[in-house]
Amino acid sequence: MEAVKRRRVRGDGVDLAVHEQGDRANPTVLLVHGYPDTHAVWDEVAERLAARFHVVRYDVRGAGASSRPFGAKHYAFEHLMADMRAVLDAAAPGRAVHLVGHDWGSIQGWEAVCTMPDRFASFTSISGPCLDHVAHWTRRSLGRPTPRGLRRAAAQGVRSWYIYFFQTPLLPEALWRAGFSRAFTRALEAGEGVPARAGHPARTLPRDGAAGVGLYRANMAARLRRPLDRRTGVPTQVIVPTRDLFVSPHLVGGLAERVPNLSLRTVRAGHWVPRSHPDAVARWIAEHAAGTTGGPLTAAGSRSLRRARVARDRRPFEGSLVVVTGAGGGIGRATALAFAGRGAEIVAADLDLAAARRTAELAGRAGPAGHAVRVDVGDAQAMEDFAKAVLHDHGVPDVVVNNAGIGMAGAFLDHTADDWRRILDVNLWGVLHGSRLFAAQMIERGQGGHLVNVASA
Repeated sequence: MEAVKRRRVRGDGVDLAVHEQGDRANPTVLLVHGYPDTHAVWDEVAERLAARFHVVRYDVRGAGASSRPFGAKHYAFEHLMADMRAVLDAAAPGRAVHLVGHDWGSIQGWEAVCTMPDRFASFTSISGPCLDHVAHWTRRSLGRPTPRGLRRAAAQGVRSWYIYFFQTPLLPEALWRAGFSRAFTRALEAGEGVPARAGHPARTLPRDGAAGVGLYRANMAARLRRPLDRRTGVPTQVIVPTRDLFVSPHLVGGLAERVPNLSLRTVRAGHWVPRSHPDAVARWIAEHAAGTTGGPLTAAGSRSLRRARVARDRRPFEGSLVVVTGAGGGIGRATALAFAGRGAEIVAADLDLAAARRTAELAGRAGPAGHAVRVDVGDAQAMEDFAKAVLHDHGVPDVVVNNAGIGMAGAFLDHTADDWRRILDVNLWGVLHGSRLFAAQMIERGQGGHLVNVASA
């Protein structure tokens, strides 16, 4: 594990506990935690990133080993942004960094990429929406109500119960100090499968929870009542945990209107996904950062041009594994080559192994090395073996294209029962086998995926 270096940085009237690991010559990733966490919620992710990046974390004001000013006014965005600038100036002076935020760290991140975009090469948001966008989304859902929009708005209202509770004077702080932290720790393990470990939840949790209530009181009501029309050109990746009990996945609706360089990742996980799925989170941060730059700051215009060029040049399926059945020719081969040309690693499956090998060879010329497999999609056991082999040799696919199909020509009465049985085995059961087996792998991995079923005459 990379050694962690600790130091104090003077923020906006507070002392901030800053933690760094990895080679400072590498691109910098700044990880910002949420409420009621400390920098330690990122331990597993930071360890995975430190081999390739200079990783910086800090306890935000009110948390961990940083100062705890008294009074909600000290937790307003203007002070949070001044603190972040101080950390950036100390840990990555003159460099554009890759910003990652979770929960309130992500809410702060949205504010940062909208108000000082030239400090950031990329932004990854996890379970913390832009407050301005939430307000606009809610007004759109209620302004032109539809049954679905009203249900979604009501569901988010239920998820946000604690926001209203935190506006209550004194009571939230009293509960944290009276022992609510123990209930929080138990709920985290029971509800999200995230067991307590050294550093998280922090020993300072009662004080952190009480102080951090100021984040909600200083910013929530004012921003939700009078939202700004915020936009950012920073390349932004939003990781959406589909089982988040606090942030509805539907809040990303309409976000592309305000974030033109936007990508979305879904993961079958709860709110504390940096703890429950650190491998996926670290990999996605690294992949997103790889599509941008994290070098010296330049003029805003040239930075925008460089970002646009990098985003254009980066192939959209780089790092993805794509399985295509019936890949020996026709639509299957064309599909496999299209994915390969966009950076995907291809597993070409076909009953004709020689044809599959030719497709894999062509795919390797356009992208990463391709792989050929002979399989009869109408054979249930063969498909079981195929799915297991793909998992063992290459991992869980991100996309599976069930394309294999057959047809028969001639008069209706000229075809035997075996002919019809074979058509059903390939064209119906082949799709069911591919969907069922690979969907199970995708669900088990917990990072989502895509099944594409092709029918053609």
